[in-house]
Amino acid sequence: MNKLEINVVLKIRIPDDDITVNGILKNLEEETPIILNKILENILRAIEERAIDRIKKGETGHYVLNGHQRKARKLITHFGVFYYRMAQMRNKDTGKVIVPLAKEIKLLPYKQYQGEAMEAGVGLSIHLSFDRASNEIKRIRGQGASKSTTYRWFSDISRNEGRWPPMKKIPYRYLMVDGTKVHLQGKLGVDIGQKEMRWALASLGVGKAFEPVGFWIDKDWGDIRKDLEDRLEYNKLEILFSDGGPGIEENLLAEGMRLQRCLWHGKRDFPYILYMEGLKKEEQQPFRKMFKEIPIFSFTKERLEKITPSDYKKIKALVEKTKEGFKKLLEELDNNRYPKAKAYLTNLYYNAITFFDYWLESGGWLPITTNAIESAFSRISNRVKRVGRRWTDNGLLRWLMLALRKIFKPDLWDQLWRQYLKINVKIEFISCRAEYIWL
Repeated sequence: MNKLEINVVLKIRIPDDDITVNGILKNLEEETPIILNKILENILRAIEERAIDRIKKGETGHYVLNGHQRKARKLITHFGVFYYRMAQMRNKDTGKVIVPLAKEIKLLPYKQYQGEAMEAGVGLSIHLSFDRASNEIKRIRGQGASKSTTYRWFSDISRNEGRWPPMKKIPYRYLMVDGTKVHLQGKLGVDIGQKEMRWALASLGVGKAFEPVGFWIDKDWGDIRKDLEDRLEYNKLEILFSDGGPGIEENLLAEGMRLQRCLWHGKRDFPYILYMEGLKKEEQQPFRKMFKEIPIFSFTKERLEKITPSDYKKIKALVEKTKEGFKKLLEELDNNRYPKAKAYLTNLYYNAITFFDYWLESGGWLPITTNAIESAFSRISNRVKRVGRRWTDNGLLRWLMLALRKIFKPDLWDQLWRQYLKINVKIEFISCRAEYIWL
């Protein structure tokens, strides 16, 4: 790696009075593009000279200088517009003309916007509409790509990012799934109504965060199971967490896995099930009172974390009291009059106390709600349901894959851009020296 020294001399007029730190910083921000323009110009000129010298040495007698391009090449960077007239060389034997600098720095033809200038706009498009993302970049920088240009770059990047990173070697133990409605459109913008967007999150174990491992649009749980089996060590998953939605347990619960129902959904949905049985609010009160008295539904994450191994006997007693509470309520629900409520409660009873059993076995507390996936939904919900409004299924999946990297795994976002921009080596800044003199 060769060293290059660039000397930059700045002349600055500083007012005698009323200087503020924010005024200095803002003025410096406004003048930075001019400074960077000059530095970039010198870097490119130095690389161009080296490229020309290499060609002369490698193709002795064949290539000679042939002036410069008639029009300066326009590059739009993150700090503004940059123009540079590149030198040309001509092969004396064939007449072929080459542009050494363009070849040396892998400059793509006909592209004014450079990839590094688009990262901010594409990144903002994860949170804002393409129009607002474009306008925000223009507001901050004073210039920027249009809405359509931002969208084209976003589409180009996301088109090749529909694959999940390798996950077979990650020892996931817990799986959490859920779904939410999204509005989709078909070809030519035809409205095809609401469909289910389904997610899966996985965790390495007790106290470990859940992270996204799958997104699907309008896919049934059976197909989702097959996809997860292809990408994860599915047979090593121990616990399935869900809100009890139809089809989840039947399709995703593998042999050896246990199910933990979300207690929050259990409490929320019970009155709704009673209403479906024809019971108005007043008629529900006796059943709701018995339901509320079941100890398990008074537990919170904070309360569980305060329990120690010395509380073993207390927990055993609470488990028994919980089972008794469920049994009493089930006895009160007549199977002929309230079949749906009884089936719902029976299913909840068998799958809501897994976290108790798990603690008694291992001393670790499992999550008692699906808040992790609800939280993940909330981080993208506004963009998907309010800003985006309607999506094609492929468009939404591509957006989700970039959102995965930008929101949930920032290290993958940085890696994506380094790969996309083909940043194979770095320019290393060895030192920076600045001096001043009053004129």
